[in-house]
Amino acid sequence: MVAALSLIAGSWPSAFGQAPAAGQDAGAAKGPKYTQAEYNAEQACAAERVPATVIKCADDFVSKYPNSDLLVYIYPLYYRAYTELKNPQKVIEYADKLVALGDKAEPGIRYEALYARALAVASVPPDPATAAKAREAALLGLKTLDELKKPDNISAEDWPKKKLQPAILFNYTAGNAAMTMKDYAASVASFKAVLALNPDDPIAYYNVGRAYQAMTPPQQMDAFWYFAKAVTAKGATEAQSRQIKTYLRKLIVNYQGGNVCDSLTDAELNELLQLAGTSAERAESYKLASSADLDAVRNGPPVMTIASVVDDLKAGGDKAKLTWLAACGLEFPEVPGKLIEVVPGSDAIVLKIAFVKSDDEFEKATTPNMDVKVVGQPEAARVEKDNVVHFTGTLVSYDPDPAFFLHWEKGKVKEEDIPKDKTPKKPVHKPVARKPAAKPN
Repeated sequence: MVAALSLIAGSWPSAFGQAPAAGQDAGAAKGPKYTQAEYNAEQACAAERVPATVIKCADDFVSKYPNSDLLVYIYPLYYRAYTELKNPQKVIEYADKLVALGDKAEPGIRYEALYARALAVASVPPDPATAAKAREAALLGLKTLDELKKPDNISAEDWPKKKLQPAILFNYTAGNAAMTMKDYAASVASFKAVLALNPDDPIAYYNVGRAYQAMTPPQQMDAFWYFAKAVTAKGATEAQSRQIKTYLRKLIVNYQGGNVCDSLTDAELNELLQLAGTSAERAESYKLASSADLDAVRNGPPVMTIASVVDDLKAGGDKAKLTWLAACGLEFPEVPGKLIEVVPGSDAIVLKIAFVKSDDEFEKATTPNMDVKVVGQPEAARVEKDNVVHFTGTLVSYDPDPAFFLHWEKGKVKEEDIPKDKTPKKPVHKPVARKPAAKPN
């Protein structure tokens, strides 16, 4: 764990320096000032390797020298030891003490403290009381990271790579803290900074989507887009993709009021995933119809009828798409038509009907443009060919022009349109009543 805190793989002293021996800087005008006894005490603590012993030694040092210039080297001993002991709250406490020393600590040591702090924050539940401080420290970590000078033993090409993971950690910490603070715009900015460093990170995409969704009002199209990017991200596991995809589908269903056919929801979801998988940004033209949009189509003015649905679907284009979203899965009452054919079945019958709106259309109709599945009403098979029929049913799919056809389920034919059963009934033979036998006198 200690090695993980270092920007450069190596020992602490070689990475960030150590206290100079007493007297080396003691006479310098701006250098740290401390006694030989302070220096020896600090070095004794630095030489310890058991975390609990390091902490006890550091406690003794602070009690004897509470204002020592060597605290800049003592505080790192604390948070390194508490990191090994998996005590994140103490790591945060002593990292903050180090950072509070300001310019007394070299940029490398300040960076180390801020990085240790960010790791500690990532291991504890979100806390609204400390979120602002966590974000402030993470942003300072990014600034400090930029101030670090390239070590001589690292090439100019490798130096940005060495700083990549710390930059991602700081941005993640800032983004999560902003989310806890309910500063969703700031959260979006931080997680997008993560994506600029690693465009294959599914969790960062997911968090951007969460932030957009939590805004007032929710930015649903942006939220859907980033959830879709999370599903299609190269870094996503199969389980992550499946889980986020299921969640995204539920969001779309809720957004559209839950009244859209499953097949249409699946088509919308697949289209969104395809676009997100091939485009970095969502096009402004990409939209999904909301429940308010669909209700406006259904309730008008004018109020949607099966006649208006047929007209819109035949016209094609965006109007047809919106109308179909609004109409699919709805039950329409007493749809008029001309019966062309009855297809019998064991569990259901299918009526093939030509939709008509006038007497003239009725007379000219010779081919069906609807089929209606009727279950539980076997008497509907008695409706005669070329007769008028009205049915109530649920519209489930359609074939566009040039072979326009509507498909219905849960059909029920109007009783008045069904001819009476003319099949002669078999006579019922009643048993002849017999007189009881006379009783003997």
